[in-house]
Amino acid sequence: MDWGLENRIRRMFPVASGNSVMLAVDHGYFMGPTRRLENAKATIAPLLPYADALALTRGILRSSVPPSATTPVVLRVSGGATILKEDLSHEEVTTGIRDALRLNVSAVALSVFVGSPHEHESLVHLSKLVDDGEEFGMPVLAITAVGKELEKRDARYLALACRVSAELGAHLVKTYYCDNFEKVVEGCPVPIVVAGGPKLDSEKAAMELAHDAIAAGAHGIDMGRNIWQSDHPVAMLRSLRAIVHERATVKEALAVHDEAVRRAEALPAISPSRRA
Repeated sequence: MDWGLENRIRRMFPVASGNSVMLAVDHGYFMGPTRRLENAKATIAPLLPYADALALTRGILRSSVPPSATTPVVLRVSGGATILKEDLSHEEVTTGIRDALRLNVSAVALSVFVGSPHEHESLVHLSKLVDDGEEFGMPVLAITAVGKELEKRDARYLALACRVSAELGAHLVKTYYCDNFEKVVEGCPVPIVVAGGPKLDSEKAAMELAHDAIAAGAHGIDMGRNIWQSDHPVAMLRSLRAIVHERATVKEALAVHDEAVRRAEALPAISPSRRA
């Protein structure tokens, strides 16, 4: 692995734990102004100090993240379909590798749709993006999705999607957590980060997902709605950091969350100056 490519990966995965807490705010590229992400700049600002990486599109990066920010960026480079279409798998590469370099990002990401009508195209797009990434020292994150007939998040299908992505050269893979997740990790030779998915019923449920994923061998999480749709997003992000980086239990993470909420309520005008 070239020095530049490895350096970009290590920016996102702190050496102490080797894991990463990624903050996903790229939902608007197909969902539009999602609840509590309507004003992306306002949503991102208080969370940025606590994220190991920020997953978003070039439009939101340019409009909503200050150039002084030092948080690594995972740039979403695929798109072309919206929630108005029944088939979300009909995507193309929408941002070139040269623009990613101009933006000084740490990785590029695109979706692969195993089992969908456009499975072939998405996998070929991944292969070509890996070629470009290798040429310019840019890591590629494959975001695995499955077709509608595979929606139950079965370990067999997720293991298939992750392994195929890695076989085609993806440096990192993002997928869902599922029962027998250890089998998914075992079959994937590159680091896996776990998606949060739609907002869960409680903060505790999101913490349990993160805890179980890390215990099963994931190298991090890439959550969005379970953080910024929370009533206390900073506290939620800090509690997830405790799980991912310190191997905190869910009970310990809940204590971190509650303490962060108490501090925020006591000092509402004070912004965090560093990660906790």
